Amino acid sequence: MLFNDPTMFFSNPMVESDPFPPLESGWDCSQLFPTVQSVGPAGSGSALSEENQTHSNSGLDESNQTVSIIDERKRRRMISNRESARRSRMRKQRHIENLRNHANRLRIENRQLTNRLGFVLYHCNRVRTENDRLRSEYSVLRQKLSDIHQILLFKQLQQLPSSAWPPCNNVTVMSEQTTPLII
Repeated sequence: MLFNDPTMFFSNPMVESDPFPPLESGWDCSQLFPTVQSVGPAGSGSALSEENQTHSNSGLDESNQTVSIIDERKRRRMISNRESARRSRMRKQRHIENLRNHANRLRIENRQLTNRLGFVLYHCNRVRTENDRLRSEYSVLRQKLSDIHQILLFKQLQQLPSSAWPPCNNVTVMSEQTTPLII
């Protein structure tokens, strides 16, 4: 058993070269993960890498600008939507207020028309009652007039002398004391 003795473990030549240096000295990741450079024509490797970095920096700037432009558009759209929603709420509120005012005006007009209808119906009933009373009075007066007319005719007939009457076949004389009857 080789690993039972700790001195043997540390004395092992494979273990002595520590692939991981202690943290106090710091790690250099570039040594562990070498950067990959693009392979291009001979002698232009460094120029391409600088150009790629410039493109990548400008690409980052462009993507940052694009993101900021998109964010700005979103922000403007959000503000525009909020303003549009506010205007829509105000229009709706004005519309509801107009409907309430219109409903109130219609209620007032309905109340006025109901009052006018009640007034007209009341006067219509009064006129009907007066008309019925006048018709009844007309009938009574007409009957009285007819009665008076008959009485006048009867009196005129009584005042006529009996010799003024022409002989009539339909008249029967009962006696001299009775008045002639016309049939």
